[in-house]
Parts: sequence; structure tokens; C-alpha cells
Amino acid sequence: MSDFTLRATNVHKTFAGPKGSSVAAVNDMSLEIASGEFVALGGPSGCGKSTILLIAGGLLRPDQGEVEIMGTRPYEVDSARRASIRAKHIGFVFQQFHLVPYLDALDNVLAPTLARALPGAEDKAKALLEKFGLTERRHHVPSALSVGEQQRVALARALLLEPQLLLADEPTGNLDPENADSILDHLATFAEEGGTVLMVTHDDRAAGQASRSIRMEKGSFAESVS
Repeated sequence: MSDFTLRATNVHKTFAGPKGSSVAAVNDMSLEIASGEFVALGGPSGCGKSTILLIAGGLLRPDQGEVEIMGTRPYEVDSARRASIRAKHIGFVFQQFHLVPYLDALDNVLAPTLARALPGAEDKAKALLEKFGLTERRHHVPSALSVGEQQRVALARALLLEPQLLLADEPTGNLDPENADSILDHLATFAEEGGTVLMVTHDDRAAGQASRSIRMEKGSFAESVS
């Protein structure tokens, strides 16, 4: 078992560009993140931040390089095994929430159990909603929730299967400062309790809440701040 929750070594990823050209979204990227770390990945739009997050989450195969998640290599197994690795080890939090519009908050939190059974899932989902101050809102559909409440439901969903790694893509991008601070506090608490967080953000203020901040430019790391 690796000492690191997430390890990526010499990862490259290119995409097709105009007129037969290619664009290097990620160029020779290496990254190690240990349990208990909250790492923010910043930089301008198009610099490769979200590509790294997708690669780290077992959702986008790199052209070259190795990726390990909890000591397993998701791109060296078939798609079914890779999906199992994601379900077992990773929680995802997105800027757009991706809640199911016709399910209430409780059932949205329970949605990951469609991919992986969890004993006592409903009780755990209710406990997470209580932790995030949503007990009275658990039977509301997303359209009846505020933006901040929707993001807290999305975070509860990401935590339901007790992942070791949280991958957050601009999780505060649609939130006002108060709700943004609430989400960042929850991410920090997850790391303090031994989890690992990799957060993509363009917001320097959000990045400042992380224990380590890395800046990207044109597919490469420009600087790392401890």
C-alpha cells in the first residue's frame, strides 16, 4: 500500500487542437498527496487544472505516466474495476452540484448506493444531513433548496461512502462568501480527520484555506506553496 492517498508520476495528456494540431493540457505532471492534506490547485482557465482532477479521479486516462489511488493503479485495470475503485475511495464535489432534480435531498445523498451497497445507508445519510444543518430540508427537491443548501447536499452525497479522497472542482464558484466559507470549513475538517482533499479553484481566497497551494500555468506546475 502506498503511503500516499494520491500519487501521479510524469503524467501527460494532450487533446486534439485546430487543423490537426495537438494541445498539451498536462505536461509531465507529478504530484503526491498524503492523508490529512488539503491541497488547492489554482491557475488561469485552460491551464489544465480540471484535466488533472479528472485524471486523479480515474475518469480520464492519461497518454503517459502512472496514477495511484490508495496504492491501486486505476488505468491498469478494466473499466468495471476502475469504477469500483472510484466508488470505494473517491468522492466528487462539483461546481454545478449535479443533483438529480426529481429526488429529494435524502435520496440525492443516497444515490451513490446504486453503485455500491452500504449497510445502514439511510441512517448515515440522515446523520450527514443533520451535520450540514439540512434535517428540516431532507424531503425537499433541489429546486426548493438554496444554492448553498444544494452544495451541502452534494457534499453529503460525496461523503456517504466514506471516501479517503475528495476531489472538488470549483466547489465555491457559485456560492456567496458565507456559504463558500461553510463548504471550505467542511473540506478542511474532512482533511483534519485524516481524509485527503484536492480542490481546483480560481479563487485565491478559497485556495488560502488549503494546507498546500499549487499554481498551474500551461499544463505544468508553476509554483507550490506549503
